[in-house]
Amino acid sequence: MAIIEIRVPSPGESITHVELYKWLVADGAVVKKETEIAELESEKATLTLVADEAGKVSFKASEGDSLEVGAVAFTIDTSVKPGEEKQAVAPATEVVTATEAAPATEEKEVKSRPDEHANVKITPLAKRVMEENDLSLEDVMNGLRRLKRSDVEAVLAASGVSSPSGLKKPASRESKTDRMSPLRRKLSERLVSVKNETAMLTTFNEVNMKPIMDLRKKHQDKFVEKHGIKLGMMSFFLKACSIALQEFPNVNSMMEGENMTTYGYADISVAVSTPKGLMVPVIRNVESMGLAEIEKAIMEVADKARKGKLSIPEMTGGTFTITNGGVFGSMMSTPIINPPQSAILGMHNILDRPVVIDGQIVVRPMMYVALSYDHRVIDGRESVGFLVRVKQLLENPTDMLFGKSNGEKELLEL
Repeated sequence: MAIIEIRVPSPGESITHVELYKWLVADGAVVKKETEIAELESEKATLTLVADEAGKVSFKASEGDSLEVGAVAFTIDTSVKPGEEKQAVAPATEVVTATEAAPATEEKEVKSRPDEHANVKITPLAKRVMEENDLSLEDVMNGLRRLKRSDVEAVLAASGVSSPSGLKKPASRESKTDRMSPLRRKLSERLVSVKNETAMLTTFNEVNMKPIMDLRKKHQDKFVEKHGIKLGMMSFFLKACSIALQEFPNVNSMMEGENMTTYGYADISVAVSTPKGLMVPVIRNVESMGLAEIEKAIMEVADKARKGKLSIPEMTGGTFTITNGGVFGSMMSTPIINPPQSAILGMHNILDRPVVIDGQIVVRPMMYVALSYDHRVIDGRESVGFLVRVKQLLENPTDMLFGKSNGEKELLEL
């Protein structure tokens, strides 16, 4: 019998313990090589343990356990190969009942139980409504041989009880409690510390997004054809911020004790919402990148974040952060600084609003933008100036970035 021990890897120099967040297979499962077996979480990142060889898995820890780096998480008996046992990989997921799995629109006929009017047929939806309202066949039959959902709802309406699909829902007192992951706990601590330890203020402005939207519409097909990726909004914001950060260096600075460090490069963190919490992977040296490079970098790190594949180096070292609440419908908000950085830009949703341009009231797609900043590092004049500069660059993407009116193709590298 050949037993292989799979140990907890080190997620970073300063981390000595991780939490076994979730097993992805059943104990005793026979798995193939490279199968993902468990998820580990530290305060900074999520790690996935995989099977180095095919064989039978044996757990050496439980979900929620704190494991030292180097501790054995599970073993693999390589003498047992997939297919030699009936035991298969069984993800630790909840069992879905037949009622939950039934499509909401399905009206397939199902015969009632033998002890209840064997000749009466009941659709799944009708049966569910009956169960939710504690109705028997006798309560709703009324001479019918086939019961549909509408028949049951008609009985409910006549008795003064509204259907669960209407305005009123069945009363419930259910609740669910889950343990917070180390990542979520650390995020909570950081957010509270930012509010307590910085002099955070927020300044607002609005951006006319029509020039960028027109630019994207005009060149999207050629952009995709050449670069293999769609041209989005975020790349314009990252590029505009990288230029404004060069012009307002204090916004690109950090406090370190009694010293202040100012960076000559723009490593911009991009906030990504994931099921396990907010991740902020870093796009490095944005000032030296074109829009296509930025779009590809954003797509790569966002995909890694949602899959829990980000490494700690990919999430550290940013000098400025951009977060986009607009994708969730946010109209205006005050984003919280991502420490130890000194500022963060918040994007919001785009709405058609009346604005005055050249003395005329016109409708334009407008976005509110917000800059939260640490007033200990950044003065009001600098924060407002930075945000105004970002607004100018976004509203005049070719003129402001290249100093000429025919710079569209150069901007998009076409």
